[in-house]
Amino acid sequence: MALKIQPLADRVLVQPEEAETKTASGLYIPDSAKEKPQQGKVVAVGKGKEDHKMTVKVGDTVLYGKYAGSELKFDGNDYMIMREDDILAII
Repeated sequence: MALKIQPLADRVLVQPEEAETKTASGLYIPDSAKEKPQQGKVVAVGKGKEDHKMTVKVGDTVLYGKYAGSELKFDGNDYMIMREDDILAII
């Protein structure tokens, strides 16, 4: 399925991983206490800028800052759109 969103310039579209629902000891975490995920999969990448070549590519799993980017909902899925500079690492 082709995604109908194409990020511009140095922006990246990331699909966040699901938040943990259970602790390591087996306790279930209520929705109100779940941490915002800081890891996700790149689903679309902009073309970059004249002086900035894009490093990440579609399919990469990345770590990003807790307050990075903007959340958006498209076709029933949650995404984050952010500048490539907001990405901390490729896993």
